[in-house]
Amino acid sequence: MKTLKTIRFLYFLILVSSFSGTVFGQPVEKMVKVAVIPDHNDWLYSEGETVKFNVAVTRNNEPLQHVKVRYEVGPEMMTPDKRDSTILKNGNITIAGGTFHDAGFLRCKVTAEYEGNKYEGIATAGFSPESIKPTAEYPNDFIQFWDKAKRDLSAIPLDVKLTLLPDKCTELTNVYQANIQNFKIGSRLYGIVCIPKKPGKYPAILKVPGAGVRGYSGDIAMADLGIITFEIGIHGIPVTMDAAVYNDLGRTALDGYMFFNLDDRDKYYYKRVYVGCVRAIDFIYSLPEFDGSTLAVTGGSQGGALSIVTAALDQRVKYLAAFYPALCDLTGYLSNRAGGWPQMFRDQKIAIKEKIETSKYYDVVNFARIVKIPGFYSWGFNDMVCPPTSMYSAYNSITAPKELFIMQETGHWQYPEQNEKAKQWLLSRILVNK
Repeated sequence: MKTLKTIRFLYFLILVSSFSGTVFGQPVEKMVKVAVIPDHNDWLYSEGETVKFNVAVTRNNEPLQHVKVRYEVGPEMMTPDKRDSTILKNGNITIAGGTFHDAGFLRCKVTAEYEGNKYEGIATAGFSPESIKPTAEYPNDFIQFWDKAKRDLSAIPLDVKLTLLPDKCTELTNVYQANIQNFKIGSRLYGIVCIPKKPGKYPAILKVPGAGVRGYSGDIAMADLGIITFEIGIHGIPVTMDAAVYNDLGRTALDGYMFFNLDDRDKYYYKRVYVGCVRAIDFIYSLPEFDGSTLAVTGGSQGGALSIVTAALDQRVKYLAAFYPALCDLTGYLSNRAGGWPQMFRDQKIAIKEKIETSKYYDVVNFARIVKIPGFYSWGFNDMVCPPTSMYSAYNSITAPKELFIMQETGHWQYPEQNEKAKQWLLSRILVNK
């Protein structure tokens, strides 16, 4: 059994991690730092403009003398155009990065060797990213496909089962594990719902998860503010089991789930996931404590993707906040540029006709095209999981009101300031009339 101290520490991590519900830690501080900085303060360039990367290798904030570095420059997530190495005489160097003649991102990666250890730094320059166009094709029957899936779902009863979790409840909030019926009879959706104890009607936030297999604790802190929160898992398994169970499932039965049945649009793994997000909204609407109208969705990475998907599929969602969305512009690699996580077509063996066709119905770009509600979005240029080219492909396809908060140097993580900005953006909207 965890000690009270450990539990409090874990709860602290949840609070300071992404408001999106996805926990990705900032890089660990290292003795030697490799700073790579484009020569434009905003890291942005016009097409055809030359970028230079200024590199500094330091220890205790002092330049390291005669340190060896290797560097490579090229389009993000693709084979580098340039590779070289040199000895830094005074701890710094300027690397000529070249240019792009199309909208996109150019990345410089530098590896320094010091006392037998390797230290890395990267920077990614953006060339007219607001002009990036998606490669994903929009199926003619995209709307019809998902309308039918939602009709099929509506014919299935919710069959709600709530289990109170007394050890998680607070003075202000009741916490339950919710177990509801999902896409097919016998298929379940689990999550942690936090409901304010004080009688009244409350707004709600649906929190959709990042990739992986894990348990969930729910957003109790937000519920204490007077907001119903429902944090869901996607795998149809309880979300309160021991961590070892999820680790085992992630290594065995659910290993590579994002590729399951990719050659069949009706059986692909994410069909149940996407429709399950709509089912989660059905559940929120069934709660007597819900105010019946004020609903937001938020998530990061896979959860960023699901936030956009859910907002597109269900008009009951009024606001969305998405961090570094995955599953964007999946066919990018087929056009010789970076595609979104899980980079399924980076491996040409997977790029068969049936799988490419299925991907069109699940690509976040195609959901972004039909989003109608205001959204807050945030990511960094150095993301090595969800390439910025793929995320801009989706963002640039959105015609609804939108706000983009870029923190250039971040990768697949965010600063607390990003988290707080998203939180305040949502609160200012869902609590405006409360």
